[in-house]
Amino acid sequence: MDIQTLTRFFMWCTIIDGAMFVLSATMLMLSPVSDLVYRIHSRWFSISRETFNVAIYSFIGFFKIIVLVFNVVPYVALLIVG
Repeated sequence: MDIQTLTRFFMWCTIIDGAMFVLSATMLMLSPVSDLVYRIHSRWFSISRETFNVAIYSFIGFFKIIVLVFNVVPYVALLIVG
């Protein structure tokens, strides 16, 4: 596998995962969707609204870090090397 193929691979991974991040963050920040997700999860688990907000905020932050570390950084590194 050559550097150009890897660069294209990480470019598309970054684009797709970035779009998923923006979509999920936008959906979870909108009040009606967030309320729906909370209602569903509060039926399954005994969770307060504050705990749910912290969990969602943590999820968004963790997802952002994962996208940066495993997609953006390798893509930028391959752009520098190539």
